[in-house]
Amino acid sequence: MLPALQQRRRRIQLLIIKQGLPDDKIADVLNEAERQNIPVQRLAKSEIDAMAFGKTHGGILALCTPKPPAAFDEIIDSLKSAASPPLLLLLEGVEDSQNLGYTLRSAEALGVQAILLKKHLWDFDEVAVSRASSGAYERLPVVKIERAGEELEKLRRHDLRIWGCIANAKRTCYEVDLTGPTLLAIGGEKRGLSAAVRVQCDGFMRIPMREKATSLSLSHAACILLAEAMRQRLGQFKDS
Repeated sequence: MLPALQQRRRRIQLLIIKQGLPDDKIADVLNEAERQNIPVQRLAKSEIDAMAFGKTHGGILALCTPKPPAAFDEIIDSLKSAASPPLLLLLEGVEDSQNLGYTLRSAEALGVQAILLKKHLWDFDEVAVSRASSGAYERLPVVKIERAGEELEKLRRHDLRIWGCIANAKRTCYEVDLTGPTLLAIGGEKRGLSAAVRVQCDGFMRIPMREKATSLSLSHAACILLAEAMRQRLGQFKDS
């Protein structure tokens, strides 16, 4: 709840808090609500349970608008003003709201500045995404792109190298320099990366795996690649 309040992207009309929940445990939430003049209402746990998405709401709900999607131009502006080499993540074939949320959580922790998703594939439960992301969904720009080829070409004009992750690539992720401005493109287990994305890639890499091992889920693949990018950016990349 606190990230949504702090980012101020949503219009929050009312905070609902479980009766008996000590104020000192939610002091940051209450203070932020007071700063924004958001009314607070106390209700019994049974009433909150009936209103909430699931039972693990922590005793706090909000009546609010959906988070507005970030605009593609925000990505371009962030590239121009970036103090360090940007790292972006493009996801194709995400099919589960929780897995998307977990991926966003890893992406934020490992230094990603923005997430790109194909607009026509957006069919997620926003509440489930936000909860699984542990606040990352509120903080990270999530951009829905409509014309992947056109929009990726615009990113390449800003010196962004696009690396696609595919199973049969010759190079592993440990043999690719990810320290510069980079976009990592990862496809789902069923279809992988689309032709529109592949044609824009500067190169391809794979995650080395043992023989006969099954493919990794998109969320796990993203975490491995992003961890390698962070390792390199901490100064440990050695060109082979």
